[in-house]
Formats: sequence, structure tokens, C-alpha cells
Amino acid sequence: MLKILKHFKTVGEHRRMVRQGCFRVGLYFQGLTHDLSKYSPSEFLTGAKYYQGYRSPNNAEREKKGYSEAWIHHKGRNKHHYEYWTDYKASREGEEHAIIPVRMPKRYLVEMYVDRVAASAIYNKGHYTCDMPLKYYQKGDYTLLMEEHTREDLERLLKMLASNGPEVTESYIRNVYLKNYPGARLAEFLHNRRKK
Repeated sequence: MLKILKHFKTVGEHRRMVRQGCFRVGLYFQGLTHDLSKYSPSEFLTGAKYYQGYRSPNNAEREKKGYSEAWIHHKGRNKHHYEYWTDYKASREGEEHAIIPVRMPKRYLVEMYVDRVAASAIYNKGHYTCDMPLKYYQKGDYTLLMEEHTREDLERLLKMLASNGPEVTESYIRNVYLKNYPGARLAEFLHNRRKK
């Protein structure tokens, strides 16, 4: 029962952090709906069963079973994961089908960035630094799984966070990366009003 409560609290805390980050850059609807599938039985029960508090329960499930059913469910329902954005390349006669990554729309890429920052803060509670999301990202090899422009944009945001901090990165997202997105203009207006 304690693991269930701790997992519920962790999911709620993560969603709150992502919601706040999304609101700061103008992704209001995405902030409200982020990771709702984590409350579905197939994700929540697995998350509680494998809860450890310092990393994703999906990793523990993957170690035990060789794959994570919860993750397979999650990535197929949440557009802020690059794994969602795959398709297959139709084959010609004599060729095989190939799964290929597709470029993520900017608003989902930004939600992925915010998600990674929030996850780093949650799992490194008390000693989080702005370079941790970049260091975690650099442990993986995304060359085949993530579309080239998506990868470049995510790396730019993570490097900007590591070297310049959240304020500069969020300003860049609002004013440059998502500048034509209506929510970003509203977020910039609200940000400037709070500064006065």
C-alpha cells in the first residue's frame, strides 16, 4: 500500500512540475493533460509494483521482464515521446519495410523537453542541477530512433538549459522556437507582467 501512495505522489508531483513548465512557455492544454495515461490501470499498477523512488519504475519492469508493458502503453498514447513519432517506410518489390522516425511538431518537442527537466528534478530531488537533463540524454544513442531535426532541436534546448539556465531557455522557447504559437505569446505577456 505504501508503494501505491508513493507512486501516486510521484506521478502527481511530476505532472505538477510539467504543468508549471508548460504554462511558462504557453502550452496550457498540454500542461493540463500531460501523462494522464499514467493513471490507467496498465500503467499505474505496474508503476506502483516497481516503484523505487529514484528512477522510473519502467526500468525496473524492463530489467525483470525484458521489456516494459507500461512503457509500451505510455509511449503509444503520449505525443511528447519521440517513440510515438515513428512510421514505416513502404517497401518496393524486393525491399523490406523499415521503421523510421518522423519529425516531432514543435509543441510536442517542447513538452518532451519540459518532461525531461521535470523527471530529472524528481529523481534527483535535493541535488538537481540544470545540466542533469543533458547528461542523462547524453547517456543514450538516439541516432536511429529520433528524427534528425527533432534530435538537433532537443539537444539545443538541453544545452541551453545546462549553460544558461531555465529563464533564458524558456524565453527562447516563447519568443523564438514557439513564437507563432498563440499560447507562447500569452505566456510571454504574463511573464513580463509578473516581472513588473
